[in-house]
Amino acid sequence: MNKVSNYFKESYQELLEKVTWPDWSQLQQSTAIVLVATVLITAMVWTMDFASNQLLKLVYSLIK
Repeated sequence: MNKVSNYFKESYQELLEKVTWPDWSQLQQSTAIVLVATVLITAMVWTMDFASNQLLKLVYSLIK
């Protein structure tokens, strides 16, 4: 049990003393990058979905 307690104490100390946390401008920049990437990936997936839907409609209309 002492090992587990020691692990948590050391982890807490590492978070306080050794981890470099981003400042506010770095955080805003990272958030903007994530938002732009999310919008781009969403647009790409939507485009592929729309194109495959149209292609399947065309194929089904040719089969009928």
